[in-house]
Amino acid sequence: MTASFEKTGVNNGTLTFSIDQETVKKGLDKAFNKVKGNISVPGFRKGKITRQMFNRMYGEEALYEEGLNAVLPEAYDAAVKEAGIEPVAQPKIDVKSMEKGTDWELTADVVVKPDVELGDYKELEVSVDVDKEVSDEDVENRLKSAQNTLAELVVKEEAAVNGDTVVIDFVGSVDGEEFEGGKGSNHSLELGSGSFIPGFEEQLVGAKAGDEIEVKVTFPEDYQAADLAGKAAVFATTVHEVKAKEVPELDDELAKDIDEEVETLDELKAKFRKELEESKSEAYDDAVETAAIDAAVANAKIVEIPEEMIHEEVHRAMNEFLGGMQQQGISPEMYFQITGTTEDDLHKQYEADADKRVRTNLVVEAIAAAENFETTDEEVKAEIEDLAGQYNMPVEQVEKLLPIDMLKHDIAVKKAVEVITSTAVVK
Repeated sequence: MTASFEKTGVNNGTLTFSIDQETVKKGLDKAFNKVKGNISVPGFRKGKITRQMFNRMYGEEALYEEGLNAVLPEAYDAAVKEAGIEPVAQPKIDVKSMEKGTDWELTADVVVKPDVELGDYKELEVSVDVDKEVSDEDVENRLKSAQNTLAELVVKEEAAVNGDTVVIDFVGSVDGEEFEGGKGSNHSLELGSGSFIPGFEEQLVGAKAGDEIEVKVTFPEDYQAADLAGKAAVFATTVHEVKAKEVPELDDELAKDIDEEVETLDELKAKFRKELEESKSEAYDDAVETAAIDAAVANAKIVEIPEEMIHEEVHRAMNEFLGGMQQQGISPEMYFQITGTTEDDLHKQYEADADKRVRTNLVVEAIAAAENFETTDEEVKAEIEDLAGQYNMPVEQVEKLLPIDMLKHDIAVKKAVEVITSTAVVK
């Protein structure tokens, strides 16, 4: 095969390549075996027509389109490899010549990965706004949070204050007419939680059991139910009970209730401190990595990113997100219904920073190429075992699903990130 690539734009070009006669013959054989089963000819059983008879009746050219389809994918991939280009979208194929007895000549309009001109990416000065030190106050706040999870709600006679829970019935109306979804019975509402329409909870502060209150609110302009957005509403509300949180005393016994692996409050404090230190250290490292990569990307130059790459990144991110939802038992339809959003809304959300994500990937890949990392069999094996553990899959299944080249690429990218991050100097 001979293949050549000529640029016609910043990221566009024409790939010219040929398919040799031996490959053409294999394609035509595949095409004949595929179509002969549908041909009935007097003197032959259906599907038993000979190649010679077929050529005499229909001409060999009748097999050309099917034959090209059979060999084109492999021929195109070989041409791409020979030309040393990296397409980022489906090509537009044009047949130039399919003369009998000669190599077939084709061209492909191709969008390729943009060139990256790297700047500095090692020993970059970065600043991060993450404190990795754990204070006594951090530990105390963690203890209070755990303590509150074991709090009990106790009925009280006094008036409700923020933080209390009221048990209410309510009926909402707009212009005197009840609306769908505006009614509830024995609903427990924590005042100050912000879970109801803005202004609703505040009007129940000071209420007692038995009170009947007209709560007047205005629905937000961006409310998910368009027929209610921006409208004034009245909720006839009956308060059945007021409950206050009764927080248990923080002592050794409560410490054991919070975490069965400890025996004393001091042990729980030590454990929480260690967990907070690990969490803050991880957050600090992530912040350094993000800042260093952002700096390396800012130092690089990319003339133009193809729209096809942006489009592909948006859909990759959407599919990954919705796939994660489905693993939790939430279908895309259910997700959009729960959130009051649409597929178009999600598309716009991921489109907002798709350019940055693509640009970052390109720069990191270019750094991996510049460093010319070599990947060992041991590293590939470790990567497969790591992925198998993450997705709870057999190692053999991961090996079948992921090509070695893809694994080596991912390992090289990780090494590039390590080079950028490990050499960064934090101010």
